[in-house]
Amino acid sequence: MSESTNHPPIARSWAEPYKIKMVELLHMTTRDQRERAITEAGFNTFLLPSKDIYIDLLTDSGTSAMSDRQWAGMMLGDEAYAGSRNFFHLEEAVRQAYGYRHIIPTHQGRGAEHLLSQLCIHSGDVVPGNMYFTTTKHHQELAGGRFADVIIDEAHDSQSDHPFKGNIDLDKLSRLINEVGADKIPYLSLETNVNMAGGQPCSLENIRATCDLCHQHSIAVFLDATRAVENAFFIKQRERGCENLSIPDILSQICACTDGCTMSAKKDSLVNIGGFLALNDDELADKARNLVVVYEGLHTYGGMAGRDMEALAIGIGESVQEDHIRARIGQVEYLGEKLINAGVPVVRPIGGHGVFIDAARFLPELPREQFPAQALAAALYVESGVRAMERGAVSAGRDTETGKNIFPALELVRLTIPRRVYTQAHMDVVIESILQLHSEPERIVGVEMTYEPKYLRFFQARFNPVVGDVVLRGSATPEYMTAAPTSR
Repeated sequence: MSESTNHPPIARSWAEPYKIKMVELLHMTTRDQRERAITEAGFNTFLLPSKDIYIDLLTDSGTSAMSDRQWAGMMLGDEAYAGSRNFFHLEEAVRQAYGYRHIIPTHQGRGAEHLLSQLCIHSGDVVPGNMYFTTTKHHQELAGGRFADVIIDEAHDSQSDHPFKGNIDLDKLSRLINEVGADKIPYLSLETNVNMAGGQPCSLENIRATCDLCHQHSIAVFLDATRAVENAFFIKQRERGCENLSIPDILSQICACTDGCTMSAKKDSLVNIGGFLALNDDELADKARNLVVVYEGLHTYGGMAGRDMEALAIGIGESVQEDHIRARIGQVEYLGEKLINAGVPVVRPIGGHGVFIDAARFLPELPREQFPAQALAAALYVESGVRAMERGAVSAGRDTETGKNIFPALELVRLTIPRRVYTQAHMDVVIESILQLHSEPERIVGVEMTYEPKYLRFFQARFNPVVGDVVLRGSATPEYMTAAPTSR
């Protein structure tokens, strides 16, 4: 008898845990068409019409593909103005997955942010958090508060490999409490999978320690649970002692530490519209139900149709399935690792909902005053029809006291991947387009802001390209938008 030979296991490719049964046809534009489109859009990818987009990585908010079960649920919409049966299905789904007692539906996440800010913040209050998010911070400021960043320093370093760059720095938080007084801190805003840091998670240990510290000072902790399921996946993968826990168990433990959450269901929960405010405090929940009637709709629909609530209830259940979340983050990691291996500077480790290009390192010759991330996002669209978005100085806005532009440490272009929408081949197209630009960064010029709205300027601001000391006006475009790459 011959001796047996131990062969190494065969490497297996991963595949999406679903099959495609309906498609939406895409339209590929020419370079000339894209040059005209970006000029008409004021070099702001938010202002591009979707008909001119080939691969849309602007956001994962409301852009995911719903399942057949969700679409079937849409047919079961109870559109009663009061007491829709779909609300009670949603309430049950939220309680089962997230554990909070009271559910107040809203049209989307910023509706919940608005309610929470109006209910809890008074003039002069300070709201600490693990890095700002644009709409969250804006609602806090409109209510009279001031945001204070207490995230760990590693979050501001794109090349740090810290596994939990979303963590709260407990020393920073303690100093802030001592400085302003606990009575001036209505709550701590704790974001899971911190968006502006590149989709970076918090550890379960840090979440617990943060909540313990806040509760010792009678400070509430409200979770931004928009991507808490993705955060739970990273905890399972990276945190010692959590590797054998299920995603639903980890999610439940995250939420159990906190006093409530705001939720944009358009991300983790796989729907195109919807959100909610979830609370444990009976009195605060009663006030929220009263306020939602003023701004959103009755407390049993809150700006959503019955069919939307049914799709959301089903989507919550699908979102915590491990096959789904593994494939979702696996696609993001595929894109990120390919770019890292090719030498493209991106935020590390790869985040949960997208890959973030470090535009300041990608375009080191461009001054920050010429908004490198905005310029790079526009260039990527012209190159290939791929739409990304800026997450840097344009998003950061201006200092409320000095009026000067804020230049955060991170100047990023976000490649945000919708859930269950694109294939690996689409990711390869994105990679090839970025590598083409990375090989000829001199073709990309800066931009100057020519129109700035009062609030959340990144959505609607307009720009003109800058070549040397000259700002090109009207329909004029810089060289990188009129000349084909030298290798083509």
